[in-house]
Amino acid sequence: MLQLRVYGDTTAMAAVAARLQGLPGARHVSLADAGTLGAALVTADVRADAADPALETLEEFGIPADDVALVRLDTIAPDAGGSEASALIWADVLGQARMQARAPARYLVLMAAAGVIAGLAVLNNSATLIVGAMAISPDLLPITAACTGIVFGRLHLVRRGITALLVGLFIAGVFAALVALLFDQLDGLPHGFTLHEFSAAQTHVNATTILVALTAGVAGMLAVETRANFAVGVAISVTTIPATAYLGVALGVGQLHTSLSAVAVLAVNIAMMLTGGSLALAVQRAWAGR
Repeated sequence: MLQLRVYGDTTAMAAVAARLQGLPGARHVSLADAGTLGAALVTADVRADAADPALETLEEFGIPADDVALVRLDTIAPDAGGSEASALIWADVLGQARMQARAPARYLVLMAAAGVIAGLAVLNNSATLIVGAMAISPDLLPITAACTGIVFGRLHLVRRGITALLVGLFIAGVFAALVALLFDQLDGLPHGFTLHEFSAAQTHVNATTILVALTAGVAGMLAVETRANFAVGVAISVTTIPATAYLGVALGVGQLHTSLSAVAVLAVNIAMMLTGGSLALAVQRAWAGR
């Protein structure tokens, strides 16, 4: 269940309350004095599937977004919301995508940290370290933002999401390269180090590569919708961070010319994740439209 709160001019709020009163899925509509001269507050309990029509109604009235609040409430009951708990609010999906398509300093720092840890994972052929790098990498967010842009036809959102992803992966690769270069210059590479020990899954595109990336895209989109993105972030990053770190380390130790096939792996993984995430969201949107 959601609670809608709208603040504004008393006359306008009276009209808003009357419209919401007749909206299917909205109930307990109330109009109260806001305590300010000429202002009033409308509140209503709104089902998730009625949230978008309610917001569209407010847009028709020209209510500023700053005067509207939509809050999700936890329902304590035997049926606990039923199918409504999994219903998507498309305005929320788009709003989250706009935020996730950005590349703030925190995102770049986390990608840099992931690059350092993943670079060390490649140097030491360590599965534990590579999992740690994938766990802190936030690249799930711009990928799902781009998927949302694809499904909703928002090309600027697609561009921003893919740009944020590529910038983040570039930062991760650069820091992986710096780690490898530092160890190489200080003669600190592990004894018998060779890139080939880490290259099997990063230099060859096959059916497994495609299926894993496609499935990860589906899982990533569903995770972001349910605010469980941290739990599924590793599944997404398994298709990006290892290949990026491998390329970075190859550059750092001067073997990039023998490792460029990893670029194809990374490109295919990104394309398949975008496909999987977009399909997951498109199917949900089509089902909701029924």
